[in-house]
Amino acid sequence: MKTEPLETAPRERLQKVLARAGVASRRHSEELIAEGRVQVNGRVVRELGFTVDPASARIFVDGEAIRPERRVYVLLYKPRGVVCTNFSGETKPRAIDVVAGVRERLFTVGRLDEHSDGLVILTNDGAFANRIAHPRYEVPKTYLARVAGPISDQELARMLKGVWLAEGKTVAESVEVVKRGRDETMVRITLCEGRNREIRRVLAKLGHKVTRLRRIRIGSLTLRGLSAGQWRYLAKPEVSALLHAREIAARPRRPRAAHGRKS
Repeated sequence: MKTEPLETAPRERLQKVLARAGVASRRHSEELIAEGRVQVNGRVVRELGFTVDPASARIFVDGEAIRPERRVYVLLYKPRGVVCTNFSGETKPRAIDVVAGVRERLFTVGRLDEHSDGLVILTNDGAFANRIAHPRYEVPKTYLARVAGPISDQELARMLKGVWLAEGKTVAESVEVVKRGRDETMVRITLCEGRNREIRRVLAKLGHKVTRLRRIRIGSLTLRGLSAGQWRYLAKPEVSALLHAREIAARPRRPRAAHGRKS
């Protein structure tokens, strides 16, 4: 099965990392690099365009280690209208802008599109992001979708069996109708994947337009205690639970009426 490329930590120019760590100004840091006084992961670096992952690179200046950034993990209730990008030229509000007061340079783990709201994790830990984003590690994400028209049991079964998208087959881990009406249906869907606009595209394949989409759970994390635009730091046990979701089966509990894949 094809998957999207893994999320990786944004790399930064070495002189910028040195300046933010308080070694010197950015211009002076460039001079230190050009003079061969900076080592990264055991090798001398002289290129001013050299980039590093600030959270994991081992950096030395004149033989003295630079203290790396602390690793930060944030849970945000992303409002609608906010985008998950670090592009500096973006004119729309960004998730990283909502998380004010965090010194470290964060990026989002995966994406939640502009018109959706709900849980987003932000971090500066690339290895953690890879682990959470890749479907192999089975970190479930649960969404509440409001769609136009009624959804039949046959369509629910199709989602559990798999719906083909351009990147491959998307299979729901569980799906449950929360509220069924003639004009619209509320459905709860759990996936262990993270393709771009995946739920909207799957439901569109079934002939249903999504009119509202909210991510309500990532692993064992929920929206509890957060309102749109609010965020909090993740505790160490929460980070550990996400990293070991497969082993401890940290999945949403399924109501008896829910449809789920047989294991």
